[in-house]
Amino acid sequence: MKIQILISKSSWANKYKKNIISHLSNYSKNIKIFNDHKNLKKNYDINIIFSYFKIIPKKYLIKSKVNLVPHESNLPLGKGMSPLTWQILKNKKRIYFSLIEASSSVDSGKIYFKKRVIIPKSFLFDEIKKIQFKENLKLILKFIKIYKKSKKIQLGQNQKGESTFYKKRSPIDSEINIKKSIISQFNLFRVVDNKNYPAFFKLYGKKYYLRINKK
Repeated sequence: MKIQILISKSSWANKYKKNIISHLSNYSKNIKIFNDHKNLKKNYDINIIFSYFKIIPKKYLIKSKVNLVPHESNLPLGKGMSPLTWQILKNKKRIYFSLIEASSSVDSGKIYFKKRVIIPKSFLFDEIKKIQFKENLKLILKFIKIYKKSKKIQLGQNQKGESTFYKKRSPIDSEINIKKSIISQFNLFRVVDNKNYPAFFKLYGKKYYLRINKK
């Protein structure tokens, strides 16, 4: 089985690349990781679009028999960018993780698997991302085990119902309102990346950064 993986250069998932390869090596001796869809190779069995921020044209998707996309929402609700973050900001604790087939429309491919995952309310960014990685990897490995036995795609169902979308997050979304309490904004503190887009507030014409850690 030949497997290729797409992870954007700026993605949090890059720190887990060795872990991904370690798990997938039980099923394939031919694994490649790319950060640009233009580098995808032809005639691969599976392309895993693990954390990739660009729309992939069909001419690149057809290079693989299957294109898997992990997505953290109860599709077709919550399509788009950063679904896990947006749901935590809405104070959700139990969140659906979905594994779908990539399609020409954003997050609209058939659904292979879904599962509900609990995100503890005390967890901060790195802990949340660790859960995100582990649960998505479980869904991917579940698919690969079935695929390796049959080499046929007999799984999945088309999405039904109304779609909703989350917008792309930007550094401005990490702004703290100094007139509100910390507890009322704790979920925002939980999802900010201390290194790449830390929490901040503006006062007296200056910008101040806040970084959160715990013991």
